[in-house]
Amino acid sequence: MTAPLMPKSTAVWLIENTMLTFDQIADFCGLHTLEIQALADEEGQKIMGQNPMTQRLLTADEVKRCEADPAARLRGIETDLPAPKARAKGPRYTPIAKRQDKPDAIAWILKHHPELNDNVISRLVGTTRTTIMSVRDKTHPNTGNFQPRSPVEIGLCTYEEFDKAVQKARKQLEKEGKWKPPVEEAQEVQEPKNTGFDFSNFLRGTGTNN
Repeated sequence: MTAPLMPKSTAVWLIENTMLTFDQIADFCGLHTLEIQALADEEGQKIMGQNPMTQRLLTADEVKRCEADPAARLRGIETDLPAPKARAKGPRYTPIAKRQDKPDAIAWILKHHPELNDNVISRLVGTTRTTIMSVRDKTHPNTGNFQPRSPVEIGLCTYEEFDKAVQKARKQLEKEGKWKPPVEEAQEVQEPKNTGFDFSNFLRGTGTNN
């Protein structure tokens, strides 16, 4: 059995209209139980539910069977329709309002995370290698006017995506013996020198004469 074409919409309908457990709904929709919990809490309020029975994915009898047995798992109606194809990986869509911020994000990454190669930067920011090279080589039309900002701050990627990419790149470079932390990370905090007056030396230098 394949997951519904619109799993979250199907899950919302099942949450609102049945007594199925979150585990049962998650299993049928191909989602994680925590995702079902989030839909039940508040996220589902933004999603219109889709009845899996009117779409010939489930029968009413099957729902009743699983409502009576929380350990049971839903069995969908067999269909000859081909399974939906997963979307091919490619550049992510970026709202027009944020596209002008991409060079700022590239400039920030090049300065603070040299361990990230152009392919990773391209994926995180949603840009091309040509644009990255123009920022690096200072041939970009807007060179000199950049305001370097983290792609996470701008909203081009999530913190989890960025952190995962950084950690992966560093581990790879460590294996190759090429990774060295940036100066600001490697520099240890040194104890400040005492610049006060040394009374011990003063006392040693004084005689006993008054």
